[in-house]
Amino acid sequence: MIPNATTVKIGEDLEVQTAAEAPSRTYKIDFDAGRVGGFCDETEAMKQAIYKILQTERFAYLIYSWNYGIELDAVVGKSYQVFESEIKRVITEALLADSRITDVTDFEVTQVDKRTASVKFTAETIFGEIPIEREVGDNAV
Repeated sequence: MIPNATTVKIGEDLEVQTAAEAPSRTYKIDFDAGRVGGFCDETEAMKQAIYKILQTERFAYLIYSWNYGIELDAVVGKSYQVFESEIKRVITEALLADSRITDVTDFEVTQVDKRTASVKFTAETIFGEIPIEREVGDNAV
């Protein structure tokens, strides 16, 4: 049996709905202890999401979509000048894949040693600005 379809008139009575924003509440991960305990949301959840994105090499793990993670292998080991220009692009590209992040600004790249650099930037999210500092390179912790 084929179901009957009804025709909907488009006009004044039509209400357009936009997709609801996904909730930010998630499990809290203690990366130092390697444990999951409790929950976090909004700014704390965003800090955790940013950390996870920046720790995950893009295309390396089948569990994540191809949009998740960062392509650090493409820039680590290059000359400092190439690294400095490309690190901004790969970080921005990686973070903007998360719909809760609206912009990545205020980059500061400082060479720590021949194989490591310190990268500071601000992630602008729907929950506010989050300052991030990270060491990147072969010797980064």
